[in-house]
Amino acid sequence: MNNTPRLRTVLVDDEVLARLALRQALASHPEVEIVGECGNAAEAMQAVRALQPDLLFLDIQMPGMDGFELLHELAPDRLPLVVFTTAFAEHALRAFDAMALDYVLKPIDQARFDQAMARVNQHWHGLHAGTGAATEPAPANGYVQRLSVRHGEHIRVLAVDDIDWIRADGNYLHIHIGPVRYLHRDTLRHLLVQLDPARFLRIHRGTLVNLARIREVHPLFKGGAEIVLHDGTRLDLSRRFRAGARVVLGLP
Repeated sequence: MNNTPRLRTVLVDDEVLARLALRQALASHPEVEIVGECGNAAEAMQAVRALQPDLLFLDIQMPGMDGFELLHELAPDRLPLVVFTTAFAEHALRAFDAMALDYVLKPIDQARFDQAMARVNQHWHGLHAGTGAATEPAPANGYVQRLSVRHGEHIRVLAVDDIDWIRADGNYLHIHIGPVRYLHRDTLRHLLVQLDPARFLRIHRGTLVNLARIREVHPLFKGGAEIVLHDGTRLDLSRRFRAGARVVLGLP
């Protein structure tokens, strides 16, 4: 039985016919529930805040604020999955830099659109698989032992003990294991309550480190410090989190 919820979706395009084309393309995707349409970025910002959609089909070139500027203005913890729609192929690279899952050229080709939706669905199912893994029967200490993350075209199950360090980037996390970096859609605030604080230390506003990977701590000026991991990776320990690190690591 598939318990993955439907994708609550908002369509954003200043052209009515373009939004109609999106509706027609989505007609063959029952996993999608269209909850709103917007004709500009200002309307879209209000819709995202009010409706908290799971998926945003977003035009790039619109009067006033464009699609990229809209994403920049949205709070990271409110950012849905994003597929850009554009008439210009040259926007593709910037679309992926903006953490979009995909982009679709206008006029819409159904086969290409279905490819984009396959990517969306894979990510959506993987995201809920990760949530499911976190809520499975937990060990005695109540913290997760595994994280499910997307890696290329697959879902990779990561043992928490194998993680070296984690850096937050909005509502995405960069999970580092050796030379490999995994991109995981989650917030640091949400992950913090799932990880054992006896095993992971927050050393910066957006950085967690596996205590077992710390090799050295180098004090710096003005109360800061630099943490060196087993593989030579150097990370900043900010003044704000040094007191906690001093207790956990036994620093002078």
